[in-house]
Amino acid sequence: MSVEVHLQHTTKRFGDVVALNDVSLDIARGELFFLLGPSGCGKTTCLRTIAGFYQPDSGQLLFDDRLMNGVPPHRRNTGMVFQNYALWPHMTVYQNVEYGLNVRRIDANEKKMRVMEALEIVQMRAYADRTSNQLSGGQQQRVALARALVIQPDVLLLDEPLSNLDAKLRLEMRREIKRIHSEAGITSVYVTHDQTEALSLADRMAVMNDGEIAQIGAPREVYNMPSNRFVAGFIGETNFIDGKFVGGNGREGVVETPIGRIYSSVISDKHDPEVAVSCSIRPEAIHINDTPIQDAPNQFAAKITSLTYLGNIEEYMLQLDQGIELKAVLHNPGQEAREPGRDVVIDVRPRDVVVLPADQPTTSFNAS
Repeated sequence: MSVEVHLQHTTKRFGDVVALNDVSLDIARGELFFLLGPSGCGKTTCLRTIAGFYQPDSGQLLFDDRLMNGVPPHRRNTGMVFQNYALWPHMTVYQNVEYGLNVRRIDANEKKMRVMEALEIVQMRAYADRTSNQLSGGQQQRVALARALVIQPDVLLLDEPLSNLDAKLRLEMRREIKRIHSEAGITSVYVTHDQTEALSLADRMAVMNDGEIAQIGAPREVYNMPSNRFVAGFIGETNFIDGKFVGGNGREGVVETPIGRIYSSVISDKHDPEVAVSCSIRPEAIHINDTPIQDAPNQFAAKITSLTYLGNIEEYMLQLDQGIELKAVLHNPGQEAREPGRDVVIDVRPRDVVVLPADQPTTSFNAS
């Protein structure tokens, strides 16, 4: 039976380091919820606090309306999938999966049924008699998932479970985790620093930075409507152009920048005139043209300084006035590329310009 998970003003310190700083979040029953952020942001501390490995210094943790502060890990009915799988090498797949049921002293007939059901869910039933060292990395990850699922946890916790897999296996396991979560319907909390993993799998996510939550939302919302520069720069790639907000008409805002006025229909907050702001523009939102387009807003002269061909996409670095450099991405490029040194005209739709508070001074391209 899945539960809701609630952290209420939770703080965790390690000496002078504040790993979690007054964190509050609500995870719905049956939700696949991601904790996303760079190394040291507090996401793993948050997961281990939910698991019971750490106790909060202040605040509350609840499963539904049950207070979990002080409850040891083995009494929380959580299933944990670790980054290194943590399988017993001397045991078979079957024995690894049944281990948690042995600890719980489950009846032999029920135990066998539950183990085989769990192996069926992760499509590893045919490997029940193999030892873990006879399995590939992807197969070991499936067994680790089955071991966590077999105890029928209230909450499934996943600590960067795909980080040890190669790129092709990661793609395969993303699909499998989505399928398994859909079948099991267990409230799941997934920690990762991989933005693509979070965007492709999460129902909702919390982006963390310096022990605090920077933004909570669905993947599409967080990507298209970041709340600040950190989120915009961490989720995917973006270009920042700093300027001053000079007003708007209720539907569009105007930002005065070193390359000219930029018009936006996506304003993250109310801004007073003349306040410093940043325009966040995703590389894929920049259109490269050989000549100006009549009446199109946000058009600027640029020079191509370099390009990188990657098959399905082509990446361009562009030089604008005042030394401002932008990155543009062209999907499904044709046979002929625009070569470095070429003068072009770029344009960006107002709906693709997100105006954010200028909380970090920079005007250059920010890679995630």
